[in-house]
Amino acid sequence: MQTIEQALEKLSKSNFRSKFYLKEADFSYIERVGMEKIAQHAKEFVKERLAPANPKNDGKQTPMKGHPIFVAQHATACCCRGCLNKWYGVKMGVPLSEVQQQKIVNLLMAWTEKQVKQHMHNVFVKEQANENMKLCRKKCYDIMDGG
Repeated sequence: MQTIEQALEKLSKSNFRSKFYLKEADFSYIERVGMEKIAQHAKEFVKERLAPANPKNDGKQTPMKGHPIFVAQHATACCCRGCLNKWYGVKMGVPLSEVQQQKIVNLLMAWTEKQVKQHMHNVFVKEQANENMKLCRKKCYDIMDGG
């Protein structure tokens, strides 16, 4: 049994899975509705789209975009029963237990939270760089003005 950190590490080494990331619209949506609502959506999507023994349109039931959790599902190989089987050994043709569903939700939320943290860090670094540039310009202008 692997931990969430181990799963995320393994996924990060996959050329396909590591191409998924949240975009600005996803971050705006998360900020607007909050992580609690995102977690609720994750739980609903897993229950409705993955938990049945034979989900409707299996292999095609998860869009590639349109909701942060859809992106997370592809990034974490929790998008269809085939991927769950390949990556995590989840049996096909058997409904997911409540425990399995919660583990999937936990993984989806861990990936999403990691994306949000990285985004917040990038925004902070960019803001700091802009502030430093403003200070540098001011000093340059002061020097050019003689003082």
